[in-house]
Amino acid sequence: MIRPARTADDARPPGPSERAASAVGMGAPAAAVDLSALVADREKWVAAHPKDDASWAVLGAAYLEQARRTADTGWFPKAEKALKRSLEVRPAEKGNLDAMTGMGALANARRDYGTGKKWGELLRAQAPKRWSAYPVLVDAYAGLGDYKAAQQAMDRLLELQPGLVGYTRASQVYRDRGWREDATMAMEHAAGAAKAPAEKAYALYRLGELAWERGDTAESLRQFEASLRTDPGQAQALGGRAKALAGLGRGGEAVRDYRLALGRTPVPQLALELGELLEALGRDQEARVPYDMLGALAARDDVHGVDDDVVLGLYEADHGDPAAAVRRLSQEWARHKNMQVADALGWALHRSGEDTAALEYAKKATEPGLRSADFAYHRAMIERGLGDEAAVRRHLEEAMRTNPRFSPLRAPLAKEALAAIGQPGPGGPENLLPTRPWVAPELPKPNPPKKPKPAPPTKPKPSPSR
Repeated sequence: MIRPARTADDARPPGPSERAASAVGMGAPAAAVDLSALVADREKWVAAHPKDDASWAVLGAAYLEQARRTADTGWFPKAEKALKRSLEVRPAEKGNLDAMTGMGALANARRDYGTGKKWGELLRAQAPKRWSAYPVLVDAYAGLGDYKAAQQAMDRLLELQPGLVGYTRASQVYRDRGWREDATMAMEHAAGAAKAPAEKAYALYRLGELAWERGDTAESLRQFEASLRTDPGQAQALGGRAKALAGLGRGGEAVRDYRLALGRTPVPQLALELGELLEALGRDQEARVPYDMLGALAARDDVHGVDDDVVLGLYEADHGDPAAAVRRLSQEWARHKNMQVADALGWALHRSGEDTAALEYAKKATEPGLRSADFAYHRAMIERGLGDEAAVRRHLEEAMRTNPRFSPLRAPLAKEALAAIGQPGPGGPENLLPTRPWVAPELPKPNPPKKPKPAPPTKPKPSPSR
């Protein structure tokens, strides 16, 4: 049976604002053109309808996606204002789930994972079967270092919504556990579930990052270039391609791509990577420009409520004041006890000469499972400061196995340290070598099993007399 046509039926394909609204509502990336159309449409609408809480929530989510695409943290205050306006019109107690989801995602984007956790748990308490609560919870729990809770939230997300967002979070959780093949497979599922070029490009970018981390530089370059062909506006992939080119020894092309990426998405991490690449190429004077840019970008982000303490701490530890890095990262550790903060704090302590304390944080970074060449190298250098030669060799070899091109500055230093430390001598520790020939011990003979005694013969019963 075919029902009669209705007034709301429309056979035309969705317009730009409708496509972007659908993507933002699903927590997926949206095309730049569509996103701009959505922002303009919703701004015009809420100006005429200021009591429309749903439109305020969509506008806040669109601002948040604009911040992600452009790396311009100036969108965050606008997103917060729109989402709070939505909550004023319809408070959280009355079930404004879209605005609550947006507030949780905004907190995570600012790396305020404690606030993200509060919003995610409030949303889950009100609507346990609403899938959009669980991406917020996965990100928040991972940022707080509660990786078991992150995996539980991810499992629930895949039960409710096994699509692009679910597979992306699954890949993130598997990566943190050190399950590289599972992380890659989940991200391939995400790429297969993508419906728009922006979604596909994002998944390909993440596949490139996974390939880079496992040391497959040529494959990472192919994935980054595929991402850029799918969506030329995917600036994150441009920064990834620069990193891969540097790993392949194509330094001039890498510098060009880093500068292009910083022009499109100015983030502190890219500035740090470019500065270190220029240092590795012997262009120390040029390296000062991205390092100065890093400080300016971090100051801008701080004004907009974004936490850049990890990248700032690593910069200060290697190129600035290690003691200031320790103070900064100690405060960050009090808020967010995740692997990235533990690694950065351990490295800052090492650079400050406090290797005993540094090793405790290096263990917290490396033992949960994430396979990172940077983490392994940092731990090896800390153990070298403590004189543990066997541990130094083990972790330097781990860094080289994981990704021999992990840094244009530190990878050559790791190779030199490994060559200098050499291989262990023949034999083994003296207390493990036998002093006498081995003789088979005399074992007690087993007792023969006892034979059971035969049962006594039974007498026949006399027949009853008549």
